Amino acid sequence: QQRNNKKMGERKVLNRYIPPDFDPSIMPKYLSKRPNKTMEIRMMLPFSLRCNTCSEYMYKGKKFNSKKEDVEGDTYMGIKKFRFYIKCSVCSAEITFKTDPKNADYECESGASRNFEVWRDNAVSLEEDAKLREEEDKLDAMKALENRTIDNKVEMDVLDALDEIKAINQRHERI
Repeated sequence: QQRNNKKMGERKVLNRYIPPDFDPSIMPKYLSKRPNKTMEIRMMLPFSLRCNTCSEYMYKGKKFNSKKEDVEGDTYMGIKKFRFYIKCSVCSAEITFKTDPKNADYECESGASRNFEVWRDNAVSLEEDAKLREEEDKLDAMKALENRTIDNKVEMDVLDALDEIKAINQRHERI
């Protein structure tokens, strides 16, 4: 095992010291060992999914050896997207997914289907409810007044509950 005369402390370092008098033109040119800018990495599954071939469920956090590549010609506001290739742990079918910077998430491309996630559905329904309420407020002045009255009542209830908690805490401090 030849390690290019590196010490053990340097074996996991991603960047190395470059002296100020370094001349890159004297370095030998190496052909890229990575076709298509593919890099092999070990990663955890970012979401739970089910393999389309064997119907095996794989859950978020399961570790895989994967290949990562840049998605050519697909960016979001100047942010590169990456595509990951993994193999199913049972049938070895290839599963691909890529990053989705717009939603700060991942999207499953092929080989598997993403499992239903309740939190994603709740977020969508909350957004729809807010839009529906805004439309109601614009169209019906009486409904807008009712909504403001309800909001004020909820706010007053929260403030009363907060005052009660403060009073209880003050009593406990005296003891």
